[in-house]
Amino acid sequence: MDFFEKYFFSGYNIFNTLVYGILLIIAIFILIQFFKKIDKRPEKLIVAVIPFILMGSITRALVDNGIFEYSWFLITPGIYYIIGGLTIISLLLGLLIEKKIFNKINKTNKEIIETNNIKKNIKKNLKNNLENKLKNNIKKSFKTKIRKNIKNKIDYRLIIFSLGLLGLIYVSINIHQLNFKVIVEVLLIWLILTGIFYILGKKIKIYRDKYNLSIISAHLLDATTTFIAVDFYGYIEQHVLPNLIYSEFSTATSIYPLKIIVISLAIYSIDKYIDDKTIKGLLKLAIFILGLAPAIRNLFTMAIGIQ
Repeated sequence: MDFFEKYFFSGYNIFNTLVYGILLIIAIFILIQFFKKIDKRPEKLIVAVIPFILMGSITRALVDNGIFEYSWFLITPGIYYIIGGLTIISLLLGLLIEKKIFNKINKTNKEIIETNNIKKNIKKNLKNNLENKLKNNIKKSFKTKIRKNIKNKIDYRLIIFSLGLLGLIYVSINIHQLNFKVIVEVLLIWLILTGIFYILGKKIKIYRDKYNLSIISAHLLDATTTFIAVDFYGYIEQHVLPNLIYSEFSTATSIYPLKIIVISLAIYSIDKYIDDKTIKGLLKLAIFILGLAPAIRNLFTMAIGIQ
């Protein structure tokens, strides 16, 4: 027990950082097989999983500020397992609901087509003017029913987003105060930087893709929250490597070039050298989460904790 207390429950160190990295690689490998089995593109879940990311990050911020009791399940990496598990369950539930509704729509459409085939045979025996009239009415009826069926189809991502939103609301009711000055400071800088990369996307190919831009934007938010927290509000960086870099340059602004270079190279390498769409999509989704999750945690830790 002393071993775990020393190396896993006493902040970040080189040992637990390596262990968490290995666990992440194993998790990604398992998820690759999972997404291939369900035949879905992981990067298309970026918007759908945002409520879950917010829920986990705000929960961590509430622990940081003593509102939630300190527990291994509510800190890294425990919170990632909990939120990841809930997300997978929501995904499976969403796929199940979508499949049931899709099958129902297909059955209804087949019935409509069969009915129309019978009507077509009847029409052959009618006079030309009556036949044309029936033909137009049948077409109109068929198209109307198809449109209604399509509108009634539920996308599995909507189920994931909705369930995550319920969890987010449940967690957020525990927030009793927020420092909006901090939130505005962070969001203003983040929006300006994201806007710059949006403009760069017109010239630089990797930033033109909406998923790549989302990843860069998430990490710019993480860098901005770190910069504001460390340089202006006296917070201390907990991660080993960034802390060494900040100490060397005496400012957390050094996180910006580090993030931009590393993430841009990662995105470029994924796009250029990985052909498998599932692996490519899952790596991008993982990098997006690794940027947005700590960013939201930092933001709400400050917004809740700073009076």
